[in-house]
Amino acid sequence: MLLVEDNDDLAETITDRLRAEGHAIDRESNGDDAHSLLRHARFDLVILDVNLPGRNGTEVLRAMRDRGDTTPVLILTARSEVDDRVVGLDAGADDYMVKPFDFRELSARCRVLARRKSGTATNSFTAGTLTFDRSARRARLGGVDLDLRPREVQLLEVLIDNLGRMLTKEEVADKLYTFDEAPTMNAVEQTVTRLRRRIEGSTLTIRTARGLGYMAYVTDE
Repeated sequence: MLLVEDNDDLAETITDRLRAEGHAIDRESNGDDAHSLLRHARFDLVILDVNLPGRNGTEVLRAMRDRGDTTPVLILTARSEVDDRVVGLDAGADDYMVKPFDFRELSARCRVLARRKSGTATNSFTAGTLTFDRSARRARLGGVDLDLRPREVQLLEVLIDNLGRMLTKEEVADKLYTFDEAPTMNAVEQTVTRLRRRIEGSTLTIRTARGLGYMAYVTDE
């Protein structure tokens, strides 16, 4: 995820909350910097403030849509007037929240946008006896809690969101780590290996294609 918010206290709170839920999230505080970053980097979700130094959030959003970037965008703003909400939605926002807001609702709305992007309608995923609850960040196999590490939960969600699609190691790393963490490809491999071992016996299969990356799919029982 990318958070674009110039209020340091609010940005820290949002970042801490979403990272505690297992999300990799980067932050920019300036509209011009966010615009430059979004031209070259891809994210699963952008949380975008409207009132920013440099270009405002609406301008950043319009530029994204003008170049064909369909990344889900959740607008955050202190503006509560209907006209302002309409401007944001017409500029291409997928959702809109007015400050102050409840962080539980922010988390829920982020999950909705993630589901919408992956084409799923609920927070629950099932593959044989494997179940995964997005809202609880909890995986169970045969009714037993797997007690996955946060990075393993992230990886499981990434694979579920991209069933049948080959993901390169670099793509996986981008989704699991922030820019500041600079992971090695070996770390990615180790996380994949651990998760594969943890879900062994389920119908969710993680295939490694040498030189290409990873693909998850559900096999017939």
